[in-house]
Amino acid sequence: IRNHMRHRTKFTKEQLTILINTFNQMPYPHYATRQRLALEINVEESRIQVWFQNRRARSFFQERRELKEALQSSQGPGQDHLPKGTPSEQIRRPRTTYSPSQLCTLFKAFKKNPYPGIHCREQLAKKIGVPESRVQTWFQNRRSRLHTGTKGPAQPY
Repeated sequence: IRNHMRHRTKFTKEQLTILINTFNQMPYPHYATRQRLALEINVEESRIQVWFQNRRARSFFQERRELKEALQSSQGPGQDHLPKGTPSEQIRRPRTTYSPSQLCTLFKAFKKNPYPGIHCREQLAKKIGVPESRVQTWFQNRRSRLHTGTKGPAQPY
């Protein structure tokens, strides 16, 4: 079975308008806001989170470019060129806890393939009843622990 990348998420003009308006008001939306947007525009919350990450990165590079141009034209940068700060406190998504049977399924899948493709992750997510993004994060964390050797053995089951 080949590992396939997730297909690029394509947003409609209406969806983009909603996302851009929200981004202009708050570039770091809380989990609850991302959940609300997911329901409003019918897209997974994880895809909205990635969109905001990409948009922040794009705006960061745009701000750097503008700052560089301002310095080159011997004009001192104004207040509007300073990078926007992150909010001091964010509402986080609740920590995902896995049952022993879910962990057993995840460990078996990890033993077979520590780098599952999107289709495998989606099947696992459906089987154990969690979002695919949580399965992806679990595999990333497990690989990290395997490489660093922390938190005991990689396969307790």
